[in-house]
Amino acid sequence: MKHERISVFCGSNDNSGRAYHEAADRLGRILARSGITIVYGGGSTGLMGKLADAALEEGGKVVGVLPGFMDQKEWGHRGLTELRMVDDMHQRKRAMLDASDACVALPGGCGTFEELFEVIAWKSLDLHSNPIVIVNVEGFYDPCVELLERSIAEGFMTPAHRAIWTLVRSPDEVLQALQSLPS
Repeated sequence: MKHERISVFCGSNDNSGRAYHEAADRLGRILARSGITIVYGGGSTGLMGKLADAALEEGGKVVGVLPGFMDQKEWGHRGLTELRMVDDMHQRKRAMLDASDACVALPGGCGTFEELFEVIAWKSLDLHSNPIVIVNVEGFYDPCVELLERSIAEGFMTPAHRAIWTLVRSPDEVLQALQSLPS
């Protein structure tokens, strides 16, 4: 299946390492060149800004979903194809998921973890069927995967839950991973 709109969860802090910024830039370019619309959190800084800027430079479509309080702080990217305003973080996640047919997580902080874990939880509850790809740049998500594996080992999740997410090492593997997954 060709994915047309992909939600990307990623960090907004400019202080993260160069490899992470390069991965966001690369993913933005790959998705744009493939004609895939990016749906993301609407930020202008950090990996969010890199992702959006790279996709836009390639002529791609980028839809930001931004809570009003973030707009008031002027955190929103002003050069997007579309910037959708929502009331809060919960509406943001729901709007991003509803507007996409796959989810990709790049490295990030608590917000990114929360988004990733929520889409994993929602998928485990059959609230959506979107594929979820975790981009494990520089082994960033190794501790997260270890935690998920421990949840399975300790009986909090079943081995079948492993099929909810797919782990890749770089943005170059994302499209191939999505093509090989059922939607």
